[in-house]
Amino acid sequence: MGAAVIRGIRNFNLENRAEREISKMKRSAAPRHPSPRSVLREQMSDLTEIKREIGGKNDKLLSLLKDVYVDSKDPVSSLRVKDAETQQEAKEFRLPKGHHFGMDIKNIPKGKISIVEALTLLNNHKLYPETWTAEKIVQEYYLKLEDVNSLLKYFVTFEVKILPPENKKGIESK
Repeated sequence: MGAAVIRGIRNFNLENRAEREISKMKRSAAPRHPSPRSVLREQMSDLTEIKREIGGKNDKLLSLLKDVYVDSKDPVSSLRVKDAETQQEAKEFRLPKGHHFGMDIKNIPKGKISIVEALTLLNNHKLYPETWTAEKIVQEYYLKLEDVNSLLKYFVTFEVKILPPENKKGIESK
């Protein structure tokens, strides 16, 4: 029912409104700047001379080009040597420690740890800081001391604290 009313309002006096819009004066386009056709013709003729000169062969330049011979050898950069050393270090693997909860981890590169191992060592350090020191973690997981120190400083495992209420009374209603 509502659609019929809206359609009636939309189509009311449609022909008169359309004719009024069509008969309105439209703005004319701005006049274009007059282009000097003679200047354009001169430029076009210059282009043909340039095209001919570009397309033609210059025998003098060709003879000079034949005399040029370049033989170069790339020097061994220090970056490549460093990359090769780091790739050899990454090939040393160790077996994973602890349970990995069904994850298919066969070996871990030395200097790296898995997420499960990271959580385990953080939890062990939190519970037993005297026995699980940074030096022991370095020996156990083959890590760098500075990495372990920053790991213990900036990362913590989740901790749930249940705060007892100060008084045992329930919340007062307003």
